[in-house]
Amino acid sequence: MTAAREAQALDEWAALLRERGALPAGAPLPIRKIAASESVGPLPDDVGAYVRGDAVVGLSARRCGLESVPASMAELTSLETLDLDGNPLAFLPDGIDRLQALRTLSLYGSALTSVPAAIGALERLEYLSLGRAPITSVPDGVWALRSLRTLIVAETRLSSVPEGIGRLTQLETLDLGHNELAALPDALGSISSLGSFLYLSHNRLTHVPPALTRLSALRYLNVTHNRLTTLPEAIGDMKGLVELRLYGNQLRAVPDAIGGLAALQELHLSDNGLERLPGAIGHLRSLTHLDLRNNALAALPAEVRELESLAFLDLRANRLTAVPAAVEALPRLRKLDLRWNKLEAPRAWREEMARRGCAVYV
Repeated sequence: MTAAREAQALDEWAALLRERGALPAGAPLPIRKIAASESVGPLPDDVGAYVRGDAVVGLSARRCGLESVPASMAELTSLETLDLDGNPLAFLPDGIDRLQALRTLSLYGSALTSVPAAIGALERLEYLSLGRAPITSVPDGVWALRSLRTLIVAETRLSSVPEGIGRLTQLETLDLGHNELAALPDALGSISSLGSFLYLSHNRLTHVPPALTRLSALRYLNVTHNRLTTLPEAIGDMKGLVELRLYGNQLRAVPDAIGGLAALQELHLSDNGLERLPGAIGHLRSLTHLDLRNNALAALPAEVRELESLAFLDLRANRLTAVPAAVEALPRLRKLDLRWNKLEAPRAWREEMARRGCAVYV
């Protein structure tokens, strides 16, 4: 009986897709068989169904102009991945809580203004994308998704995040970029599993909350294009950081504590207003990329010479009047960009840098 209901559900999907022009008239829904041992993963086809044995385990209908989906979707109880990105969906059908096998739900680019609380019943859900939608808040049900590893709520109208986010104890990646957030909940700092990515770009943050610095396992932090004027000393406690992006803020200085980020490989500080760097920056021995373009630096600290792994240094559009002596001692430097400063680099010096394998742009 279940197979018959799933077949009927797929027929309704195919009819809807033909109606919307996503399938040619009379064309069946493309079906791809996957092996019993094969996980579903990201779906490669914009339109199609994925079947393991007799069970429908994957369904994709990306950019198909769908404003709604058939209620019979709830019959696909073996569904593990549902990808409806790029559709102007105005609502989700009743019965979504019946999709108990669902692990991935992607609704990026919808017209949703709200999400049903029943979504909280999807106990196996690991990936949820609600981005680029006119939602103003995340339903409490989302904070009940204890298996969730990736949550994307970017490019919405979100202005606050509740403390309930701390209940997502398996979360590894969180994207809250391009919203209207002026503050973050303290509970965010308690998610010790948050170790992959945290995107907070294009919000209204004026400071990095102290709670955020408790994320000692986090590898990638992006707080670009906010309104930061200072960084907390506790930034040095984020020992797991490999990449830190802070460009497009209003920083005038960086605290000495930055030197505690021993694992850091990329530091992006362009488009701020930095007038100085701390000598502690020389402690970043793993740093390979340092982007300082479009700031107000008139000099670099001598300790820059200790950045033994640095390969790319961008100093464009600062206030340098001479080539910083410290850069000459960088053994692995491969690209040095000094354009849009009021300085001259002697030809002999440039030739020597080129001989060492470093491309210099003046």
